[in-house]
Amino acid sequence: MILDVFEARPHDIGGGFQVGRALPRAARRSVGPFVFFDHMGPKRFEAGFDRGLDVRPHPHIGLSTLTYLFAGEITHRDSVGSDIAIHPGEVNWMVAGRGVTHSERFETLRRDGGTLHGLQAWVALPQKDEETDPAFFHHGAAELPTYEGGGLWARLIAGEAFGARAPVRTHSPLFYVHWRLETGAQAQLSADYPERAAFIVSGRAEVEGQALEPGQMAILGPGSPVFTALEPCEIMLLGGEPLGPRFLDWNFVSSSADRIAQAKADWRAGRMKLPDLDSGEFIPLPPDPPGARLKTG
Repeated sequence: MILDVFEARPHDIGGGFQVGRALPRAARRSVGPFVFFDHMGPKRFEAGFDRGLDVRPHPHIGLSTLTYLFAGEITHRDSVGSDIAIHPGEVNWMVAGRGVTHSERFETLRRDGGTLHGLQAWVALPQKDEETDPAFFHHGAAELPTYEGGGLWARLIAGEAFGARAPVRTHSPLFYVHWRLETGAQAQLSADYPERAAFIVSGRAEVEGQALEPGQMAILGPGSPVFTALEPCEIMLLGGEPLGPRFLDWNFVSSSADRIAQAKADWRAGRMKLPDLDSGEFIPLPPDPPGARLKTG
């Protein structure tokens, strides 16, 4: 059963680089513990593009960030000492906990040119783990469980699904899966989790008689829907156990509005450590926009 389908909302973050935001929405704040879902690109860059496209250091609390690429390279730096490039098929999992800062640099793309295409998700931490120590984990593509057969290729990126468990450290029951289907191939999603969604990265697929297009996220109801590829397509599957209401304000996620207010004050006052390898630049706290302190659930 499909409960809802909506389009990722595009916005240009500079240089013609389009990002489509599928979560949060007014009608759907989260899917399981996933409270944020961005689709980046695909975008072809010529060598020597402006450094203004880099994401300068900024803070997070109360969540884990999950970065996954289809093409290109991003250099991740953070306040726990990480400095690592992520490539297609790999996973960057950053636990913000009580507070972390990080930047995202496009140094290889700037030097050589190329295409950048990927996804970034935020996974809210359970209330008992919201103030855990910050940490960072990188997993190569060879570490992640994969399956191939019947026109389907699949990779389990995080969590547990289809009888497999990914090595990525998670704090609550969830799953995050990459499917690649050939035309006419079918694949069935099990009913292991109460909240599930499918995001169409490319191509077209049919679910219960409804065609899904690129950039659409389908919220799935009870049951085990069968996906049929109408053309070669790539699909991201995500969901898990809901964690309860969360406040979202800028880059902060918390079950407590007061805790977010404290994080904003800390950032404004310079009390959050910046990545060692960044040169002191940072993204200032923006003014409160309409919809600030958006509460999930």
